[in-house]
Amino acid sequence: MREGIFVLVLCLVAFFGFDLLQQQRDTARTERDAALFEASGLREAARISGEMLAERDAIDLQRTLELNHERAENDALRLDVAAGRKRLRLNATCSAPAASTGGVADASTAELTADARQDYFTLRDQLALSRQMILGLQDHVRRVCLR
Repeated sequence: MREGIFVLVLCLVAFFGFDLLQQQRDTARTERDAALFEASGLREAARISGEMLAERDAIDLQRTLELNHERAENDALRLDVAAGRKRLRLNATCSAPAASTGGVADASTAELTADARQDYFTLRDQLALSRQMILGLQDHVRRVCLR
């Protein structure tokens, strides 16, 4: 009888031990599956982030090249105006001197002063920079943020 009880207890201990191992195995599988799913999601997020950074860099490069081109054109215009090869066109009127009895032909040519000319070119540079910044931000919103 003792041997029968011993075998029965041994079988119960083995059964509960086996059941405990199955529960641990199932828990480990569940945790593994969750970790694989999370790793997959993180890989996808890293891929998307990389694409967004590449797109941002492409926008930055494009707008920087366009800005450099506009600034080079502005510098060339500045040098041409300074050398007298080109003139700035103004929408201006010249008032004839009060003591003059002459006609319109006596009026001097409308032209910017040296300080105003420098301000004009500075304004053109700032306008080009602002334009490229705005276009770059619009591209960023369209191609990166709204993606």
